[in-house]
Amino acid sequence: MHPRRSYGRWRLLLAAPRSGAENMARDTVLHARAARTGEAVFSIYSWTRPTLSFGRHQPATGLYDLERIRAANVDVVRRPTGGRAILHHREVTYSVTAPVKDAPPLRETFSRINLILLDGLTRLGVAAELASTTERAPTPSVRPCFETPGEGELVARGSKLVGSAQWRDDGALLQHGSILVDDDQSSLPSLATAGANASTSALPRPATLHALLGRAPNAAEVASAMFDAVRSLEDADATEIAEDEIRDETLQHVPHFLNEEWTWRR
Repeated sequence: MHPRRSYGRWRLLLAAPRSGAENMARDTVLHARAARTGEAVFSIYSWTRPTLSFGRHQPATGLYDLERIRAANVDVVRRPTGGRAILHHREVTYSVTAPVKDAPPLRETFSRINLILLDGLTRLGVAAELASTTERAPTPSVRPCFETPGEGELVARGSKLVGSAQWRDDGALLQHGSILVDDDQSSLPSLATAGANASTSALPRPATLHALLGRAPNAAEVASAMFDAVRSLEDADATEIAEDEIRDETLQHVPHFLNEEWTWRR
């Protein structure tokens, strides 16, 4: 049964590994496409190089050390969504773009997407659940995204497994997030400045798919599980969309995410 079809048709995209700028540009294009076409797209993707991403409003200038970042061979990008820093390397990223008619509450759309994630994780063999904390979402800061779960985020064995953020504009939403395969997040303090590094000591370790499953699933396996969840919960007729359909438009947006004025705007 598929009682909810307010997003209209769903499409599914397993993208090739791309740079941070290309990944964020593609999500931006899909966001605009959702408003234009009325279609929702669930994407799974990975990154060609380790990449540190800052949230849209997160302070970074003076808190992260560009020389340390470059010495570690890590790229930097700023996301169009909010939240705090994530190191994208041994993880799988998902994104959902969808039209938002009549502006449903953010909590409602966040919960709806979480149901897909929970179903997909169950298909992988992971027993995840919603965090029970009643704390407000953390304010943007140098603290990593996976330090503590916010209300409604996904945890496994009490530790955060999926970090997500949502942004809305021009009649559409973009929600994307990171599903950890292994723990790279504990290395984030080494990329911060000396003063900021002191404030990130003794970080709790997040949950990872590798630890939970005893193996490291690849992006294609995660995509298969998540796409089955979309078809089960949202649209039994969901079909795949080819990345080539939006490739030219994506490349037009890449310079914005390569622009250091945007990356280091705060």
